[in-house]
Amino acid sequence: MNSKLAGELIMRCFSLRTMAHIAHLQTTSYATHMALNSLYEGIIPLVDSFAETFQGDDKIITTYPTIPSKSGEVLLEIDVLEEWIIDKRHDICDPEASHLQNIIDEIMALLSSSRYKLRFLK
Repeated sequence: MNSKLAGELIMRCFSLRTMAHIAHLQTTSYATHMALNSLYEGIIPLVDSFAETFQGDDKIITTYPTIPSKSGEVLLEIDVLEEWIIDKRHDICDPEASHLQNIIDEIMALLSSSRYKLRFLK
């Protein structure tokens, strides 16, 4: 278990949540407004569940790095986060830790669903 990477996952999700919330307030599209709402409201309970479960299995996460935005564009940041998770998920926690991997899968599902809504529902 890597608490540094777990903290980074949490902060990357928090960063996307903040970006989605700001975009939610700025859009003039109702469909985009609602898609972003689903993203920023949905990600926090998943991240909270991941953090609590991780800490229950390992130790308190003490490192939470600042995550700069690559583009400022929510769709692109969804892709960046998804790629990072694919690359790091087995370094964050053992693939055999299915309860933690399942929460990561739920985060990935939310990202995919949000990407669909933002791309195709206008």
